[in-house]
Amino acid sequence: MKYNITGEPMPVVICDLDPEESMITEKGAMVWMSPNMEMQTSAGGIGKAFGRMFSGESMFQNIYTAKGGPGMIAFASSFPGSIRAIDIAPDHPMVVQKSGFLASERTVELSIFFQKKGMAGFFGGEGFILQKLSGNGTAFVEIDGSVVEYNLAAGQSIVVDTGNLAMLDSSCSVDVVSVKGVKNVLFGGEGLFNTVVTGPGRVFLQTMPISNLASTIASVIPRN
Repeated sequence: MKYNITGEPMPVVICDLDPEESMITEKGAMVWMSPNMEMQTSAGGIGKAFGRMFSGESMFQNIYTAKGGPGMIAFASSFPGSIRAIDIAPDHPMVVQKSGFLASERTVELSIFFQKKGMAGFFGGEGFILQKLSGNGTAFVEIDGSVVEYNLAAGQSIVVDTGNLAMLDSSCSVDVVSVKGVKNVLFGGEGLFNTVVTGPGRVFLQTMPISNLASTIASVIPRN
């Protein structure tokens, strides 16, 4: 599979496939394709289907296969930002934000990511419904706004607003901490908790989470 990412700030990834090569998308992100691309919708097993549902994706996957020769298919981002291609290997899975998965080669598997620390799951907010990409192959991830990458050393941490966490190496650990001070909680406008990511590994942060944009728009809409 060869690909080209173009068109920011509303990007699209255009994939050129060999005969019988397949791509998977979770949410109907296909925008155009060659006539010989054949679509098949599959749940991939009950357990995997429910896992995808709880991680914020559809229970079903759309599988596109090039039939009778080479094929072409394009997947578009649903929000202004960027698309990142990431290499998945058996010893190098990745963790992405809810609904961050765009498409991948068929050999990549999407599942729910369980936090090692229970507090993160209960108090981390919607952004802590994270997904794990494992297997082997190339996957494409949506980033809201621009992306900033940090490479954390072992034991090194960064504090992030939950919605700004886009993607991280599975070698990183994730936890939440409460905002200190009653005045900070009541008037700081940053919520009750922050996310703490600790290395070793890479963490990818996004500058304009769709949830923040939605809140800003809602605040200026007149109410009857």
